[in-house]
Amino acid sequence: MRKIQIFKFVLIPVVLLSLQSCFVAKEYTRPAEVVENETYRTDELPTDTISMARISWRDLFTDPVLEGHIDRALENNIDIRIALQQIEAAGAYLKQARAGHLPTLGLSAQVTHQQLAQNSQFGSFFEGSITQYDATANLSWEADIWGRIASNQRAQRAAYLQTVAAHHAVKTRLIANVANLYYQLLALDEQLEVTQETVENRINSLETIEALKEAGNVTEVGVKQTEAQLYRAQAVVIDLENQIRLLENTFSILLGEAPHAIERTELGLQELNTDLRIGVPVQLLRNRPDVIAAEYNLVNAFQLKNVARSNFYPALRLTANGGFQSLDLAKLIDANSLFATLVGSLTQPIFNRRQIRTQFEVAQAQQEIAFLEFRRAILDASREVSDALYNYAAADKKLDIKQNEFEAYELATSYSEELLNSGFANYLEVLTARENALNSQLELVNIRYEELSSIVNLYQALGGGWE
Repeated sequence: MRKIQIFKFVLIPVVLLSLQSCFVAKEYTRPAEVVENETYRTDELPTDTISMARISWRDLFTDPVLEGHIDRALENNIDIRIALQQIEAAGAYLKQARAGHLPTLGLSAQVTHQQLAQNSQFGSFFEGSITQYDATANLSWEADIWGRIASNQRAQRAAYLQTVAAHHAVKTRLIANVANLYYQLLALDEQLEVTQETVENRINSLETIEALKEAGNVTEVGVKQTEAQLYRAQAVVIDLENQIRLLENTFSILLGEAPHAIERTELGLQELNTDLRIGVPVQLLRNRPDVIAAEYNLVNAFQLKNVARSNFYPALRLTANGGFQSLDLAKLIDANSLFATLVGSLTQPIFNRRQIRTQFEVAQAQQEIAFLEFRRAILDASREVSDALYNYAAADKKLDIKQNEFEAYELATSYSEELLNSGFANYLEVLTARENALNSQLELVNIRYEELSSIVNLYQALGGGWE
């Protein structure tokens, strides 16, 4: 008879588990309205199915010094190390969720001493006190009829994969930041060199103007204007040196190090020999780690809504406890001290101050928020690709124009100085030509930097660098 009762307790959860397929939680599907609307704004329709994002950053960047900086940043950067710890934490939650189908088992040992009143029912019989010894094992298991445990496991898996994708996003952003700062330092170095040469030239020009004044060809106004131009160039040198030091400090923090001087080469040696292949827009879903992370966040919210929905249905739990119980410690481990209890329970929430309904409505709202964030991630990714494409096209077009502009100003400066020395031009024409030549040369350096930076930004926008 006892075996039949135990069989009934076991049979009930088995039958309910067989019905689980009728009540299985909903399956996640990627929202088509998000995927179908993604696109690039570009003058050239993307037809390549291969994206430059698939290229390793080691193949994109050819400067060995820059490669060394990126390696150090990936190893020491604080954001990278934080992202790795977030992966560890999410992994621990995932392991816990995977164990959700397993029963819980606990062991306990207890000694209970009760002092009884002598006039009570048991006081005289037990001579005023009872000491009882217990060694107990407790077992509890919940049948996942409605898919609550499975949905929670899928939610934690999505959360874990989201942290992995977030780590990849940090890595992609870090590589792009290191490269952009490196190129910016090289541009500032070249601008500083140009300005220092300008200072030397203006010192010589000041001596020439003073000689011309002595000869009566120019006035004191010309001398003072030349002095002012010299002081202006010297001030620009100070500003550039300060910008370089501040940028080196920022660069050092990216490397996870205290501020220090940054080793580097020259701007003219930089080459990014890669075809600007952007691939088709749908590849953003596979390449952009922030987009991948946003979708895993949506999956997590979707599965948590499944969990919240399952709370409306009854929960089937099977609990058992057993062990040894005795008033005599010497007889604790004995067949006559053995006891066992088996309980099967089916609990249906009826009224709980609206907690379950609130949890479900919150889960619905959080799923909608996650959907909107996924949609925004797609839109932002498309915009960043388009921006990088237009920036590169603009920089590429302006480079030749600015080169021609600088050469024209340089010739104008040379001609005006010759005419001034011959008495056929005034000093204002010379000063204007010199100032325009300097500004044009500094702008030309900026355009070279912008061209390199736009390629790096396009590489990041397409999701390159993390593989």
